[in-house]
Amino acid sequence: MAPTSRNRTRHIETLAVHAGQPVDPATSAVASPIYLSTTFERGVEGDYPHGFSYSRDDNPNRAALESCVAALEGGGHALAFPSGIAVAAAVLQALRPGDHVLAPSDVYHGFRKAVNGVFDHMGLQTTYVDFSDPANVAGALRANTRLIWMETPSNPLLQITDIAAIAEIARKAGVTTVCDGTFATPVLQQPLELGVDMVAHSSTKYLAGHSDVVGGVLICRKENAVFDHARRSQRLGGAVPSPFDCWLTLRGIATLPCRVRVQATSALAIAEFLNQHRRVERVFYPGLASHPGHETARRQMSMFGGVLSFLVKGGASEAMQVAGSTEVLIRATSLGGTHSLIEHRASTEGPGSRTPQNLLRLSIGLENTEDLIADLDEALACLR
Repeated sequence: MAPTSRNRTRHIETLAVHAGQPVDPATSAVASPIYLSTTFERGVEGDYPHGFSYSRDDNPNRAALESCVAALEGGGHALAFPSGIAVAAAVLQALRPGDHVLAPSDVYHGFRKAVNGVFDHMGLQTTYVDFSDPANVAGALRANTRLIWMETPSNPLLQITDIAAIAEIARKAGVTTVCDGTFATPVLQQPLELGVDMVAHSSTKYLAGHSDVVGGVLICRKENAVFDHARRSQRLGGAVPSPFDCWLTLRGIATLPCRVRVQATSALAIAEFLNQHRRVERVFYPGLASHPGHETARRQMSMFGGVLSFLVKGGASEAMQVAGSTEVLIRATSLGGTHSLIEHRASTEGPGSRTPQNLLRLSIGLENTEDLIADLDEALACLR
């Protein structure tokens, strides 16, 4: 919840609708207009009376989105980017050659590719360890460690990181922390309250929520050197989303709390179904009591999210056969939208993927839970 001018707090449902989005003072429009102008008039004294000069530097729609996501995360500042990976790039650009980065072994494959394929010339040193045990992180720290990038739940194995424990390790070592909160969203998890310096999201996913706009956001409670550099990367480097993209994302955020809770409820039921299925080898979902990170997730999340993965008994061909047999679940990459998606993750990640070949990742949408279970049951029945 966030404080108000009347010393009350607003719940996240109210913030999702109102934060950064007052009634338009010029027209009294309830729905925010889209400000497509690239330039803004100076005042007679040469100033910019409304704070906007050129749309790369700032734009009313981007300012509204940044204000909203900062409020949702309980932060003080936010930056909007044209994609989730652009957020990671802006953070990595703040580092110097020879700096050491710690990241989860199950980190999103796009982050690993960015480090190796875009920033390889910088000479960054990167160590990937199992973040489910804080001792692994503490043991991997070096004198030149500058950034700990965590991701919880992780993609695609849904591993859980004890955010508070890692944040405390980093604080004592003087290391900046970023938590990718895309899977959990600010509805289910508040990393800033648990001690991290910054939270990152691919707003393409749950925040926008309709699979129709790409974006990313970075939020902090107090500004720091890395966040300040990311702001320069955004504005001077041109990593800015369009006004329309910001407007679409804000429109999606209005229903975020409702969508996420429905999706998480459905995902838990589907995970429980798959966990008992004779053609399923293993289910990865922190809402299951058998999940090794269940207790940590229960402590730091209000629900367990709308994404789960499972291993089909067999190999890649069996997994592909199941994915090819669904009718309600759509075979597509991404997550967090209204449509339920099924994905053979190793194929998406391509050569060098560390994901098991028999793993399927599900992003649960807003369809009826019983229909989704029936669809999976029928697809699994197609296995010989």
